[in-house]
Amino acid sequence: KQNAAAQKQAEPAVLQPTPQPKDDFQEELVVRPLHSGDIYASFQFRTLWETDFMRGNKVSHYRLFPKSLGQVISKFSVRELHISFTQGYWRTMQWGQPYLPSPPGAELWVWFQDSVTDVDATWKELTNVLSGIFCASLNFIDSTNTVQPSASFKPLGIGNVTDHRFLRYATLPREIVCTENLTPWKKLLPCGSKAGLAVLLKSEKLFHSSFHSQAVHIRPVCQDWQCKTTSWELRQTLNVVFDLHNSGQGKREWSLFKMFSRTLTEACPLASSSKIYIDITDNPEQFELSPATSLLSQAMVLGDRRTFSVYDLTQQDTFGSVRSLNLLIRWKSTEGDMLRPLLHAERYVAGYGLQTGEIHTLMYNHHPYRSFPVLLLDSVPWYLRLYIHTLTVTSKGKDNKPSYIHYQPSKDRVRPHLLEMLVQLPPNSVTEVTVQFERALLKWTEYTPDPNHGFYVGSSVISSLVPSTVAMDTNSTRERPLFSSFFPCKEESSYFVRVYTEPLLVNLPTPDFSMPYNVICLTCTVVAVGYGSLYNLLTRSFQIEEPSPGLAKRIANVIRKMRGVPPL
Repeated sequence: KQNAAAQKQAEPAVLQPTPQPKDDFQEELVVRPLHSGDIYASFQFRTLWETDFMRGNKVSHYRLFPKSLGQVISKFSVRELHISFTQGYWRTMQWGQPYLPSPPGAELWVWFQDSVTDVDATWKELTNVLSGIFCASLNFIDSTNTVQPSASFKPLGIGNVTDHRFLRYATLPREIVCTENLTPWKKLLPCGSKAGLAVLLKSEKLFHSSFHSQAVHIRPVCQDWQCKTTSWELRQTLNVVFDLHNSGQGKREWSLFKMFSRTLTEACPLASSSKIYIDITDNPEQFELSPATSLLSQAMVLGDRRTFSVYDLTQQDTFGSVRSLNLLIRWKSTEGDMLRPLLHAERYVAGYGLQTGEIHTLMYNHHPYRSFPVLLLDSVPWYLRLYIHTLTVTSKGKDNKPSYIHYQPSKDRVRPHLLEMLVQLPPNSVTEVTVQFERALLKWTEYTPDPNHGFYVGSSVISSLVPSTVAMDTNSTRERPLFSSFFPCKEESSYFVRVYTEPLLVNLPTPDFSMPYNVICLTCTVVAVGYGSLYNLLTRSFQIEEPSPGLAKRIANVIRKMRGVPPL
């Protein structure tokens, strides 16, 4: 037995194979030259992690997935979380459809798990935590600007959740996006802003643009087509549009250094894929790329087949001998027309005075012969009291009766109005939705510091399955570019589009806040002059004081005193 034990100890130990990491990180940059001469850049960063937050498992080791967001998911039982911060308004008719839409200001919508008992309390605590993570004013989200949609904002991940009690949606249309929001967003990336595509995210250039939007999307996704294994997907997106005259000095010539004041030297070492896509679909001969690449790719994006020139940053040959990549896009010709988006919407306020008004929402269907339904969601603050009986929907001068209407009236200082409608848009038409409202008079403590600027009303949300010109790919697990795989596609003949209108700026009856100041000044003056004088007269004591005699009189009195004569 001793010999056998000694022989067993002498045998070399068999090394156990190290387990493969169950997380993955990818990064992409899509550059789309616009017909107006502007340029659109979209960053996509995706982190996949094969773990389970839903079953109460305590996760203590984090590698690529940020720990702050992982703790938020597990603590608040979050199924899906979508948050965006946007500065500027996306001009659909000039720039086309964005890869990921977002409204001006801040937007947050969350699906909670069905194990949450008090959704409102969890929602309030979650907004406060996210406010600290992203250095934003999300703590101003409360019941007065939160709604519970009944048909919009279906889950984008796995699972058919139909109980909308666990959904909350809120917007802050006046939220200002600045560097303090971008810095914590970049810290969520595995490489931060030290390597990879995130090196280009320089705040001075990003905020000196026509449009800037950053977002974080968290959802569970399938690993294979049978969905036997699931993963958590964290997708960080950043979209920016650089103006031709403001950022490009009026020249139709763009480069990475001109857009971001930096060039690329390496990919993120933790990324399994790092690529740059240049959209050359409209006219490959319209502009030239430098350095040139022979790698081309096609993808189904927004119902159209697009062609891209691809630069793989994981290949050392991409950077050349100078070890630096500075893509140059130079226009050869300005000819060509942009493909007009099939769905477009806008909104404005009509009327005069400060008592009543009317909200107009216009939805455009530019398809020549196909009609399709759209789902309209409107969240209006309580201080605009809607007259829902005045709601009208017209298309081509005729009434267009919605097939589904959900309306939740507001409660003063408690909750806003919620209006959802399913409307069929005829081909090549404009559908107008109008509703009248009355302005409420607020308490003087409820006005903002600049009440004469006006009060913001969040954007309308329009969701639709728009007819596609090519057959869409319904396999969500197939390897595709990140920018074309965000919204799940269930039908080959259509694709999902979400459109946001402009936010509204409404004036309310505003008292003269300078009047209290004037009253205080006048009152203080009257008190100081009137009461002060009377008080002095009542409390002051008066005494008769004889004047002091002169020098001659004093000498005479001394002499008279010496003689024994009474003084003068």
